[in-house]
Amino acid sequence: MKKLWKNCHIATMQDGQYSSIEQAAMVTLGQKIHWIGSLKDLPADDYVEIIDLNGAWVTPGLIDCHTHSVFGGNRSVEFEKRLQGVSYAEIAANGGGIASTVRATREASEAQLLTSALKRIRCLLQDGVTTIEIKSGYGLDYANERKMLRVIRQIADSLPMTVRATCLAAHALPPEYKDQSDAYIEHICHDMLPKLHEEGLMDAVDAFCEHLAFSPAQVERVFQAAQGLNLPVKLHAEQLSALGGSSLAARYHALSADHLEFMTEEDVKAMAAAGTVAVLLPGAFYFLRETKFPPVDSLHQHGVRIALSSDLNPGTSPALSLRLMMNMGSTLFGLTPEQTLASVTINAAHALGLQETHGSLEQGKCADFIAWEIEHPSEIVYWLGGDLPKRIIRHATEILI
Repeated sequence: MKKLWKNCHIATMQDGQYSSIEQAAMVTLGQKIHWIGSLKDLPADDYVEIIDLNGAWVTPGLIDCHTHSVFGGNRSVEFEKRLQGVSYAEIAANGGGIASTVRATREASEAQLLTSALKRIRCLLQDGVTTIEIKSGYGLDYANERKMLRVIRQIADSLPMTVRATCLAAHALPPEYKDQSDAYIEHICHDMLPKLHEEGLMDAVDAFCEHLAFSPAQVERVFQAAQGLNLPVKLHAEQLSALGGSSLAARYHALSADHLEFMTEEDVKAMAAAGTVAVLLPGAFYFLRETKFPPVDSLHQHGVRIALSSDLNPGTSPALSLRLMMNMGSTLFGLTPEQTLASVTINAAHALGLQETHGSLEQGKCADFIAWEIEHPSEIVYWLGGDLPKRIIRHATEILI
């Protein structure tokens, strides 16, 4: 049944640009876009429903392509302690840091994890996010990684969003494998990944390549195991030091390499050649008071797609608004509003391997879009916080929140 959406302006975001259509209209058929263009060119047809968008600006639904939304507890008390002068090392020595989140996540039931995650993700949905990636990585053993991934699948059944599940078992070393990182990597590759894949619980595999996590050689073993299961890979790379993780990701044609503050020119060139997306995470940059900026100019120069994401997690980016991250992407990293909107639509779709169906408004793609009550698309990035008036449409059906 065809629906006509009219009286609007559309930023299609094809090719990473506004590609604006003034006085536009869109026709949806089922869950997909059937026709899009200028209202004066609208073909005559019978429509089951005609929706007046009252002059709104329509963009693709926003895509949050890097989150850790499922976890037990939170670390607000640690945040307060750090502001009072307690070092992260001291907090970690007393059982805090990621160890506290692992402990709380292991202690929580699936139902508890689902309930807490839904509260956070509904904030993102209300902000205009219609597609989200969620990582595991706070279980760090088979049973609890499986529990997290099961919850992620349940989120997809609970909310009107497209949800991608990423296994991040190689996030940190669990306490039971203290000083045995190679053995833990072996366990991930030969036990965890095959079993989790057999259950259909993951869409991609991620790892944390850093001196306080896993070496490039260890990450490569994880990538090889994922490759053997025909799963795409992603990577946390170059957040704290230059280890060549992003070049490693490029060699394995990773969907994305994320953080990237310390990446080199050679890393950028490798990612450009491989088509690997650079996912920048301004929330973590801001929250940790980092001073080393990712090489945005170099990424532009070499034609690397840039995506932005919330990195929603309890320790370094408790961010509940992707739109706020968009503003940070402009104010901190110098992206234009147009580049920023591309970073959470078409570029973010590439970072999840969904570019054929999501991220831009084109015939045949999913009818996921936002009708914003604004005068220009730059306002989506311009306004700080708040809830911009909007209508959220997913699969051609309006979402009432």
